[in-house]
Amino acid sequence: MRIARFTTGQDPRYAFVQGDPGSEYLAVINGDPLFQSVEPTGERVQLDDDALRLLSPVIPRSKVVGVGRNYAAHIAEMGNEPPARPLLFFKPNTSVIGPDDPIVLPAWSTDVSYEAELALVIGRVTREVSPQTAMQHVLGYTVANDVTARDAQRTDDQWARAKGFDSACPLGPWIQTDLDTEELAVRSRVNGEARQDGNTRDLIFDPAFLVSYISEAFTLLPGDVILTGTPAGVGPITAGDVVECEVEGVGVLRNPVVRR
Repeated sequence: MRIARFTTGQDPRYAFVQGDPGSEYLAVINGDPLFQSVEPTGERVQLDDDALRLLSPVIPRSKVVGVGRNYAAHIAEMGNEPPARPLLFFKPNTSVIGPDDPIVLPAWSTDVSYEAELALVIGRVTREVSPQTAMQHVLGYTVANDVTARDAQRTDDQWARAKGFDSACPLGPWIQTDLDTEELAVRSRVNGEARQDGNTRDLIFDPAFLVSYISEAFTLLPGDVILTGTPAGVGPITAGDVVECEVEGVGVLRNPVVRR
């Protein structure tokens, strides 16, 4: 099942994405799938409707937890050593944007990079769970772009500024609830040119372990998002670029890049 959050010019609403590829439509529902029971309204909105705007499928009410250096090839290209334990950081919910929203390059950075990632959306209060039961707490999966100001990442002792600025966390296009994450392609393109082509089989720490490990440190709440790390092939983006991040079985997240 795919859960979308959208607007047609009014308040955001939720829908199930249905239909065959190329002819999908939104089956609109009442309620919030994360916090309420839902029921179909009978309304349909075509994905190619000019009035339709897909939004980030979730705005975390608490936090986005990032995992750094979780693919060996990416670690090597950045000149780092593999971590003994997951390397965690936060992105504020104010960094979250949705499909086709612009990534706004911060005025204080001249070296901003894309990072395509599989993201987990938490569906239940999660505290000190085991790897064996961890995935029972995951509502579903979406695509993330862990946008990073590399110059700030190199100079700051903490990554809050480098990874937490406004628009640094595109999410979308929707949440896929039924997905085997063991072997999924994770790709990115800039202006149509392939940049990343990784696979979740190469994750150092898998999703179940990450949920368990993170939940030992702090409680995860419904709507929290975990970014599982990016494969090799990251690089700079500049104003005028269009970045596409893709996770097999989920979809494509597209965002233009601007400087204001």
